[in-house]
This record gives sequence, C-alpha cells and structure tokens, in this order.
Amino acid sequence: MTKTAQSIYDDAPLGARIRYSDGTPRPPERFTRKVRAWESRNGGGRLTQLSPAGTGSHPYPATFTLHEADYGSEDVIVLSVNKMFAVTDQRVFEIVDVPPPGAALVLQEWNDQRELLHVAADRAAAESWLDRHGYSRALVEIVGEAETAIKAA
Repeated sequence: MTKTAQSIYDDAPLGARIRYSDGTPRPPERFTRKVRAWESRNGGGRLTQLSPAGTGSHPYPATFTLHEADYGSEDVIVLSVNKMFAVTDQRVFEIVDVPPPGAALVLQEWNDQRELLHVAADRAAAESWLDRHGYSRALVEIVGEAETAIKAA
C-alpha cells in the first residue's frame, strides 16, 4: 500500500523498513550515470528517527530519517548512510515490514527525541549489542510492551 511522506511520519513505527520511489522506471544498466541518479531518488531503509517541525523565525517541516546502509569491514563501520525526508516530499512511500512483537529496539534519547540505533531479535541480543558497541544512556524497548528498561553503559 502506497503512502505519502506525511503518512509515514504519522503512522510508521521506528524500526519499520520503508521503500520510496519517484515513480520513474529504472533505466537500462548500460546507462550507468542515469542508473546512479535513479538510485539516489529511489531506494529504502529502516526508519530511525522522527523530528517535529521547527517554528519561530525559520520554520521547517517535520522530517523522518531512514538508515540506508553501513559500509565497513567486519564489525567496524566506517560510513553510515542516512537519508532525511520532509513530510512535504512528493515521492511515494511504502512500509515493507515492521519489527515483530518481541523484537528489541535499541534507542537513544537526546533533545527530547528518540533515535533508533539497532533492532535485535530479543532483549538478550539487544543487551549483547549494547555491550559490544558501548552507547551511553541507551535504552531497550521491546516491541509490544509498554515498559522500557534503561541500560547504563
């Protein structure tokens, strides 16, 4: 089911995998520059952050961020690719899937906002991930449970 950027902001939970498209067909592979340009306008990722609209002398629309990829070697990430979308974006969006009940979301809060760091199969896997990556003030939230447990690193 296709959605607007505003409906993704309103309805999609953190951790959902989102696909987006500008509606144009993918060019033939032999046109490498056109393919790269098309891929920059069409893709997908995991919803990691929702940011409210700004007000005041420089207003801006609400946004959401998709984590598209990590690049590196073994367990060392050297580049993390995120893409931010305004709720006014004209592309077509689709929720591919959402974390299942019982999955553990590793979140970090800052400036009254929550950012998804990792999705794990369960609490034990999330705490193991936190021990390896050492985020301070991160919390683990189980999908389908109202309570959260704070993990101090």
